[in-house]
Amino acid sequence: MKRFVLLFVFLVSITEISSQQNTEFRATWLTNVDSFVLTSDNSIVEAVNYLSSIGINVIFPVVYNKGYTVYPSAIMDSLFGVKVIPETGFQNRDFLDRLLIEAHRVGIEVIPWFEFGFSSSFSLNGGHIVAAFPHWATKNNQGNLVVKNGFDWLSGINPEVQDYMLSLVMEVIDNYDVDGVQGDDRLPAMPVEGGYDSVTVEIYKSEHGGNTPPLNAGDTNWKRWRADKLNEFNIRMRDSVKSRGENLILSSSPTPYPWGYNEYLQDSRNWAQNGIVDNIIPQLYRYDLSSYQLTLNESLTQIRSVNPDIYFAGVLTKAGTYVISPSLLLSKLQLNRNNNVNGECTFFYEALRANSSLLGDTLKATYYSQPALVPYRNGNIWRPKATIQNEDEAGSVTTGNWSVYPQSGYQGSIIRTNETASYTAIEYFVDVPFSAHFDVYAFITPNTPWTQQANYVVYSDTDSINQSINQSDLSKRGWQKIGTAYLSQGNRRVMKIDNTQLESGKWLVADAVMIMINRKLSPDVIITSVENEMENEFTVPDNFSLSQNYPNPFNPTTVISWQSAVGSRQILKVFDVLGKEITTLVDEFKPAGRYEVEFNASSLSSGVYFYQLNSGSFVQTKKMILLR
Repeated sequence: MKRFVLLFVFLVSITEISSQQNTEFRATWLTNVDSFVLTSDNSIVEAVNYLSSIGINVIFPVVYNKGYTVYPSAIMDSLFGVKVIPETGFQNRDFLDRLLIEAHRVGIEVIPWFEFGFSSSFSLNGGHIVAAFPHWATKNNQGNLVVKNGFDWLSGINPEVQDYMLSLVMEVIDNYDVDGVQGDDRLPAMPVEGGYDSVTVEIYKSEHGGNTPPLNAGDTNWKRWRADKLNEFNIRMRDSVKSRGENLILSSSPTPYPWGYNEYLQDSRNWAQNGIVDNIIPQLYRYDLSSYQLTLNESLTQIRSVNPDIYFAGVLTKAGTYVISPSLLLSKLQLNRNNNVNGECTFFYEALRANSSLLGDTLKATYYSQPALVPYRNGNIWRPKATIQNEDEAGSVTTGNWSVYPQSGYQGSIIRTNETASYTAIEYFVDVPFSAHFDVYAFITPNTPWTQQANYVVYSDTDSINQSINQSDLSKRGWQKIGTAYLSQGNRRVMKIDNTQLESGKWLVADAVMIMINRKLSPDVIITSVENEMENEFTVPDNFSLSQNYPNPFNPTTVISWQSAVGSRQILKVFDVLGKEITTLVDEFKPAGRYEVEFNASSLSSGVYFYQLNSGSFVQTKKMILLR
C-alpha cells in the first residue's frame, strides 16, 4: 500500500507540472551544409520525430543559400533559369513541403530561414546573381565588389535587390503554410565597406543636395544613413509578412550588437526596441564559457533590456569538426536561465545527433525534460499535433472484402482489396478535436501492383470532394494531402476510399488518415489545452516496463528501475556505444513487482551507454549518459 501511495503522489506531481503548460523557446537550425537531413524524405521524418521526442518546438530550415533557393522557386527560374539549388537531394522534390507536413504533424513550428540574405555568393565574384545583374552588387570606395569573410555582397539599399529578396520571402509565405520567416546576419545587412555602387550613391545624392557619400566608410552619419535604409527594408518586410497574417512570425538572428552595427550596419537594437521583429536570437557563438558570458551580458544590456519578451539566445553547438561538450552546453543554458533568457536556438541540428545523439539526449534529460509551449503565442497552441487514425483502429469502417497485407504502413501493415465485382470501401470516422479548416492526408504506400485510380472522398461539414490518386506512383510515399475540409468538433466522417474506379487485376490499398489544422484558412482558431502525455509514462504496465534511469545524465551513479506483471528470469545488462558488454546488473528469477538497481560508473569515461532488460520474449533497451 505504501508503494501505491507514493506512486500516486508522484503521478499527481507530474500532472500538476504538465498542467502549468510551461512556455520556453527550444529551437534549432536545419542546414544544407555539413548535413544531409533535408536531402531525403526519410531523413526528414526521422529527424522530426527525434526533435519532437527531445522537446524542440521550433525549427528554422534553410530555404535560401549560396544565392539559390533550396525549395523549387518560380521566381528563381524566371530570373536565372534555375528552379532549385543544384545540389544532390533537392532536385525533383520539394523538401519544404515534406518538412512542413512532418513537423506540423508533431506540433513543431517551422520558420524558413533565408540564410544568404543580401549576400550573392561565396568567393565567386558575385556568382550567378551579379553575372545577371551587375548593378545589384555593392562596391567599396575603390569601386570593387565588396567581399567580406569570403562572402560576395549585393547592395541591400538597391530597390531592385530589396524587391528580389522580398519576392522570395513572399513566395514562401504564399505557397506554404509556414509559421513565419527568418533573416540572420545577412538579412538585412551590408558590410560597412559597401554602399559605393552607383545605385546607392544616386539615392544618397538625391537626399543630400547632390553631395556624394563620404569616402570614409566608417563616417558616423554615413553609417547611420545606410543602417536606416536597412531598417526601412526590415519594416517593409515585416509589413509584407503581416499582411498575410498577424500570427506569422518575423524572426531575426543577427550578429551581436554593437559589433553587428559597426561591421554590417545591423541595427538590431532598433529592431527589438521598435517591435520590428517578433523574436530576436543574437548569434552568441563562442567556444568557451567565459567568452559566452561576456557576449551574453553585453547582448542582455544592448538588446534584451529594450524588449525582454522577444529575446532568446543563439548557441553554437557545432562548426566543422567542433561539437560542444555536454557540460559546456549545460553551463551555457544555465547562464541563460540565470539571466531570465527564456530559451535558445542551437546551431545546428547535426550537433544534437553527434556521438549517438549525446547532446540531444542530454537536453531531453535536463532542461527540456518537460514539454513547453512557444513563448510568444500567449499561452496558446498555434500548431497542435495532428490527429491520426490507423485503418485498423476503431472508427475505421470497412465494407466488402479487404485483407491484411504485410507491407509496412504508417503503423504496422496495410489492407488491400482487388474486388471489382462488388462494392468495397473504407470510411474513416475521426474524433475532430476542435472546429477548424483541416488538411486531410492519407498515408500512401506505393507499389507497382496498386491501382492508378484510387477513389478518395474527403467530407466537410456541408459537402464532399473526390480525388483520384495513383497508388502505384513510387515518388509519392508517406503522407499525401488529399483535400481540405471544414470540420466541426466531434466524431465526423472525414474520408472514404472505395473501388469505384479500380482497374481489373489491380489492388486498392488503405492505411492511416491524418487531419491537421490549416492555419492559412483558420488563423483565428484559439487552442489553449494540450494533451498531457507525461501521465501515461508512469501507469502500471500489463507486462514489462523498463523506465528511464534517474538521474540522467549522471555522475557517477544512477538508478535503473523496471516493473513486471509476471514472475520470470530477468537479465539487466549495460553496454557501451559499440555494443560491448560492460556489466550484468541482474540475472535471476524475480516475481511480479517493481524493482530498481543502482549502477556505479566510477570506472568509466564520459559518454553514451545502453542498458537492456531481457525476459523471455520481452527485450527493451534504453540510453543513458555519463557526464564527468
